[in-house]
Amino acid sequence: MKKYLLPVVALLPALAAEARSPRPSRAQLQEQTIEAQAEADSLRRLSNVQSVAIDSLQSLLDNMQEQLEARTARTAAPTVEVDPEQAEADSIANLQLRLRRKQIESTFDTEGLTILDTLNSGNDALHVILYGNNTWKYVRNRAVARDSTIFEKYWDTTSLFPYRDVDIAAMPQSVVIDLIDSTKSYHYPYKGAVNPRGKYGPRRGRRHQGVDLPLKMGEPVYATFCGRVRISQYVSGYGNLIIIRHDNGLETYYGHLSERLVKPGDWVEAGHVIGKGGSTGRSTGPHLHFETRYYGQAFDPERLIDFQNGMLCRETFLLKKSFFSIYSNAGQDFEDEIANEEQDKKEEAEKAAMRYHKIRSGDTLGALAIKYGTTVSNICRLNGIKSTTILRIGRTLRVR
Repeated sequence: MKKYLLPVVALLPALAAEARSPRPSRAQLQEQTIEAQAEADSLRRLSNVQSVAIDSLQSLLDNMQEQLEARTARTAAPTVEVDPEQAEADSIANLQLRLRRKQIESTFDTEGLTILDTLNSGNDALHVILYGNNTWKYVRNRAVARDSTIFEKYWDTTSLFPYRDVDIAAMPQSVVIDLIDSTKSYHYPYKGAVNPRGKYGPRRGRRHQGVDLPLKMGEPVYATFCGRVRISQYVSGYGNLIIIRHDNGLETYYGHLSERLVKPGDWVEAGHVIGKGGSTGRSTGPHLHFETRYYGQAFDPERLIDFQNGMLCRETFLLKKSFFSIYSNAGQDFEDEIANEEQDKKEEAEKAAMRYHKIRSGDTLGALAIKYGTTVSNICRLNGIKSTTILRIGRTLRVR
C-alpha cells in the first residue's frame, strides 16, 4: 500500500498549484482552438503550394533532360550507310515541309521575368534558361557561338547601307533562309493584331519599302528575331531608328521610335523590348515603320509575318531575287510616305462620305437628287447609267 501512496503524495504540490492557477474560460479555449486550426490550415496550404511548385519544376527538368538525352543520342548515333539518292529525297521533303505556309505563334515575353537558373545543355554554345513562371527556352552562348561571316562582314554601326560593294547581279536567284528552329524563336514587332496602314511597294508612282504598323505613343517595340544591334541612332526621315542583323543574314528596321533602349553591338533575343513607339522623323502620327532587308535589299515584310494576327508565316523562307525592290539600294523616302499617307486619309474620308440608296416603288432620279442634295447627272456618273435608265426596285444606287 505504501508503494502506491508515495507517488500520490509527490504529486500533491503540483496538483495544488494547478488548482490555484486560473482556468481559461470556454471562450478563450475556443479562440485558442480556432487559432491553432488556422495555423494548421496555413501550414497545409503552404506545403501544398511548395509540393506543386516542386512537382512542376521537376516535370520541367525531366522534360528538358529527355530532350537533351535525345539530342545527345542523335549526335552520338553510330554512322550507318545511307542511300545518297534517298537522303537527298528526304532532305528535299523536309525542306518542302518547312517552306509550307503555317501559323507560328509568337514566343512568350521574357521582359520582367526572373531567371531562376541557367543549365548546361551539353553543348557549350547552348544554354537552357529557366524562368520564374515555369517556362524555359534555349539561348545561344554568344561568347562561343560566333559567326564572323554574319556579324563582321559588311558590319557598320553608323552607315545604314554598307553593302555598296555587293554585286546584286551575282546573287543567286533564290536563298533558303531558316527563320526559326529549336534555338531561334520569333516575336511580333508590335504586340497585338494590327492591319498595316501603309503597305510595301510602289503606290501611285511612289515607293514604300516597309509596312507602317499603327501603335500608341510609348508602347513597347520588340526584336522580331534573335540578333545583334547594328544601328541605334537618330536618322533623318526614320527618326529614332534601330537596325538588327539576325543569325540568318536578314536585317529588320524599326523606325519613328520615341525611345531607343539598345545600343550598337548589343545582343537581343526575340521578344526583347528594344524601344518605344513614337512619331519621330518624317511621320504624320505615331506608328512603327518596319522593314525587312537582305544585304540591304528590301522585300515585303508580309511575306514573313501575318500582322493581322501576329503570326509568323513559315519556319523557312525561300527569298527570291524577284522579291527585291528596285529602289532598295537607298533609304526610304519619307516625303513619299507622307504623300501616300495623306492620299490614304483623303481616300478614307471620301469612302466614309459615300452614300447609297436602295430603290423603292415610286423613286425617281430627280427625287433622289433632291433628297441627297446632288444632281441627276452626278448620280448617273457614279453608277454608269443614263437619265433615261429605268430604276428597278431593289437595286442599290450610289448617290454621294
